[in-house]
Amino acid sequence: MKRFALIGAAGYIAPRHMKAIRDTDNSLVAAMDVNDSVGIIDSHFPDARYFTDFEQLDAHAYSERLAGRPLDYVSIASPNFLHSAHMQWALRAGADAICEKPLVLWPEQIDQLKAIEADTGHKIHTILQLRLHPAILDLRDRVSKMPAEEKADVDLTYITARGDWYLRSWKGVTEKSGGIATNIGVHFFDMLHFVYGKLHENIVHLNTPTRAAGYLEYDRARVRWFLSLDVNDVPAEEREKGKRTFRSVTADGESVEFSDGFTELHTRIYEDILSGGGFGVEDNRTAIETVTDIRSAPVAPLGELSHPFLKR
Repeated sequence: MKRFALIGAAGYIAPRHMKAIRDTDNSLVAAMDVNDSVGIIDSHFPDARYFTDFEQLDAHAYSERLAGRPLDYVSIASPNFLHSAHMQWALRAGADAICEKPLVLWPEQIDQLKAIEADTGHKIHTILQLRLHPAILDLRDRVSKMPAEEKADVDLTYITARGDWYLRSWKGVTEKSGGIATNIGVHFFDMLHFVYGKLHENIVHLNTPTRAAGYLEYDRARVRWFLSLDVNDVPAEEREKGKRTFRSVTADGESVEFSDGFTELHTRIYEDILSGGGFGVEDNRTAIETVTDIRSAPVAPLGELSHPFLKR
């Protein structure tokens, strides 16, 4: 049984990490978050030690290590801008790290983390969950069998409505979250690279705090993408059903359905890591470079490469 700590235990995604630790028959022995709305821990690991100050977690981890009870893994679900510092702490504390997306906000941080891995002998694992989704693996297999000169035409649309709180939290601060393309879209951009190969062109048609859209061209695909936090962008027929989220990926007019099982992929990732697999720091580079470029790119005029939702 491996001993885990969890940083960012009060966040939205933290319960998926708790469930994955439990479902893989391991133990969460310590958790930390500056917020204390973490009663859900009792449903998973009621005996876990809990801290609201990072210094307390640091002191606890050190004393446990001296007592012969070191941490094996530190799961990191803290705000995006803290990921790099928390991964560095985990490795220097003698543990491996499992970090949420986005791994970091800037490509140069990838090189820093690789250097710390080499220095400590410990490893960083990343949550690139769509790489294990059966529908995405099936799509990748189909793409590998396409004629070499052929490219798919892909439309990616992801709308996940958020309330007023979102922009008032750290998620609404670009310097902390990376903006909508980074915070909401990075795992989709990783999926596109995973399926369609090397990225060659990155054009941005819209970039606001609540919406972003553009065009990406890969070895094997031309992709029009659209991300939104605004419920009004959900198609009317879906809103009439009470839906506040809309997820769609079409390749050459054919829908790629990967909604089912989406929330269970953290457990799959943990199983993969604990069996000696997993995805490392370098696996994140293309997606991080993609969202970094989106963040700073000039906005291009609309045209035939624009996502259809921009023309509504």
